[in-house]
Amino acid sequence: MNQAKPIVAILGGTGKEGPGLALRWAKAGYTILIGSRQAEKAQATAQEINQTLGIQTVQGFENATAARQAQICVLTVVQSAHHEALNGLKEALQGKILVDATARVDFRDPKPPTPPAAARQAQELLGEGVRVVAAFQNVPAAALRKLDQPLHSDVLVCADDLEAAEAIIQLARDGGMKAYYAGGLDNALVVEGLTALLISLNKHYKTKTASIRVAGLEET
Repeated sequence: MNQAKPIVAILGGTGKEGPGLALRWAKAGYTILIGSRQAEKAQATAQEINQTLGIQTVQGFENATAARQAQICVLTVVQSAHHEALNGLKEALQGKILVDATARVDFRDPKPPTPPAAARQAQELLGEGVRVVAAFQNVPAAALRKLDQPLHSDVLVCADDLEAAEAIIQLARDGGMKAYYAGGLDNALVVEGLTALLISLNKHYKTKTASIRVAGLEET
């Protein structure tokens, strides 16, 4: 395993967004563990990524097994599975950074969610032993898989722990994205709400790649 970079587990990593993130981070040299409720499904996704990149370093496990082996865990489950997934992973996530990529927005009727933010809910449920960061809610899943094209999508990172936020900003940059610290976990509610706008834009303009860009700032 690559000890120069943190091991990253993508929990619920067989859906729409997880494999794209895994693809980009594995290409950047990270050891990636795909997690799923079914280990076989995770292993199939891991093998697909390995074949795409010509590597053998991506592995698939059941979610809790993946979480225990990683320093950074990225939760990419559908919104309806958010609470159940966190409950089931509470013990395995202790001592980790958890990136919550949940946007509680219904594709069929996109509207901003009600408070508290999904990441705040995660922090309250998991306790102080887990450093929760909200990020990647607005990155188009379809664009993540296109490694031969620039990813025109900026990542807004929200966390109460600035050190944890900086670690995820670096992770985003290594995946080919610009990333910016956007305040504490409660601000993630606004970031979730932006997903409703992006879905509406995609529907109206018949695309899948609407994204957020930050103007007027330089990355530090």
